[in-house]
Amino acid sequence: MSVAKEFREFIARGNVVDLAVGVVIGGAFGSIVKSLVDQVVMPPIGWLMGGVDFSDLKLTLPANPMTPDAEPVLVLYGAFINTVIQFLIVAAAVFLLVKVINSLRRQQAADPAPPEEAAPTPSEALLTEIRDLLKAQAEAASAPEPKLTPVAAKKTPPRKST
Repeated sequence: MSVAKEFREFIARGNVVDLAVGVVIGGAFGSIVKSLVDQVVMPPIGWLMGGVDFSDLKLTLPANPMTPDAEPVLVLYGAFINTVIQFLIVAAAVFLLVKVINSLRRQQAADPAPPEEAAPTPSEALLTEIRDLLKAQAEAASAPEPKLTPVAAKKTPPRKST
């Protein structure tokens, strides 16, 4: 089997396409959550803390004596806090989604649908018809014959010979 053919079969599988769709939707969901955290959740929290913008929170490390002309090193812990909150929101959303799916699966397992009766194959239909015909013939043969009452025979006069 060639590598190209094997790769084509791999791509054509449904679960690979589902995974690709999940990744694209996950990326879009991540953007929505980032916007929610940065523009909706964090501003009121910063306002409650005295007007602090979490994205601007940082720690400046002291200058390195070996490289005095280098730019100062910043630890952006405010951005890290925003990222942790984003992760918690995404994790909660995924948890709720999995919980709903699991409850639907449990409900489906508890109430299984009655199995549908399969339509008979042409061979089975023919055999059923033959069985019914044989049964009808057997019933007809075993049934008592109706009694006939004798009818007076009408005598015809003998013919005259000439």
